[in-house]
Amino acid sequence: MKPLSTRRNFLKTSAGAAASSAFAFNIAPSGLFGANAPSNKLNIAAIGIGGMGVGNLRGCMNENIVALCDVDTGSHTSWARKKFPKAKQFVDYRVMFDKMDKEIDAVIVATPDHTHAVITMEAMRRGKHVFCQKPLTHTIYEARKIAEAAKKYGVVTQMGNQGHSSIQTRMLKEWLEDGAIGDVKEVYGWTDRPAGGQVWSDFAVKARSKETPPVPDTLNWDLWLGPAANRPYHPDYVPTRWRAWQDFGTGALGDMGCHILDPAFWALDLGAPESIQATTTHWQPEVSSETFPRASVVRYKFPARGNRPPVKLTWSDGRLLPPIPEVFEPGRKFAPSGAILVGEKACIMHGSHGASGLRIIPDAQMRAYKRPKEKYPRVGKGVRHEQDWLIACKGGRACCSPFEYGAALTEMALLGMVAIKQPNQVLKWDTKALKITNNDQANELVHIDYREGWKL
Repeated sequence: MKPLSTRRNFLKTSAGAAASSAFAFNIAPSGLFGANAPSNKLNIAAIGIGGMGVGNLRGCMNENIVALCDVDTGSHTSWARKKFPKAKQFVDYRVMFDKMDKEIDAVIVATPDHTHAVITMEAMRRGKHVFCQKPLTHTIYEARKIAEAAKKYGVVTQMGNQGHSSIQTRMLKEWLEDGAIGDVKEVYGWTDRPAGGQVWSDFAVKARSKETPPVPDTLNWDLWLGPAANRPYHPDYVPTRWRAWQDFGTGALGDMGCHILDPAFWALDLGAPESIQATTTHWQPEVSSETFPRASVVRYKFPARGNRPPVKLTWSDGRLLPPIPEVFEPGRKFAPSGAILVGEKACIMHGSHGASGLRIIPDAQMRAYKRPKEKYPRVGKGVRHEQDWLIACKGGRACCSPFEYGAALTEMALLGMVAIKQPNQVLKWDTKALKITNNDQANELVHIDYREGWKL
């Protein structure tokens, strides 16, 4: 194997060239040269190795997994530890970086939302390429700073919105540019989450109605909290229900919006909205500041972009569905989660991850439509989202959802979360100033104070 320093210099130089082409997909795809040579394998550290971390590690199986880090050493993280027995194991990512800095080329971040930014920023400061799960950050301010840092440090980055690697996402953009349904002025996205079992607000009531249980021996609760405000441990926070809580998760919109709204956001070049407003269900007032509502409707207005008209985008969660378009045939139903783009001549509908199940509605227009030639390079048959990132890290083509793009998509989703926390109000957004201009209370939610000892 080549000396580590030589390989790291090669990776940094070649990755910089790949990253410079950003996310425009205006370059032809290239093969991964020497991909099977041991000297061309990346040394990867994974932070957060349960849940989505398992899926991300599966996408990097052919690389050198040199370090595993998780604040929970219990059964929730046992798969990774057994699968990669030679990897060094850590509980604190800062200790891992200090001890293995020169041995790590790239990092996977698959922790709860509230710790994405601090971990990702530290990795980039140390010159590591980063794959971070969606949403990229917990606050709008964090998203902006992470995007700026990715550009500053010149590392290869990818947000974990896996559907952005799909063929269908590229097809959607091609169809729209081909005029398949005419100008799009309305978009609807929806999800059934939170679905099944207890709704989120019930978690808060349960967590406040019992005595505080002891922290499991396998969990470092202080590290799990990270920059979030201190509070007693409760099993309704960790390991699986943290998305329900405002201090840790980003609600159904933060969770699924980066999947469901991604195709329209990219294909229509939506950019930043000019206003956002939300209406929500009511939930227990004693915990309303801690969990998310049972269901929400968020309405965005995006300005005209060049010769494209303004767009109204409506998001709904908690099993609330959009209005039925006139072009729907009798008996056609909405999927549990998905999106529909309403054009002048027809609609385009797709599923929950990227533009899965992409089709023109009504069916007669889908059958009659002559698809245009491919314009945007495909990631490649059988190439996973993680592998798309790995190719870029090794100096191949640019990956498809770098932080420059992922941060903008995350900002849009998190603006909706701010509106949900300030319902029944129209919020005016100044993206250049990173400020809500007409509501001081809402503007305070653009970022939150970190717990002492933590910083971005």
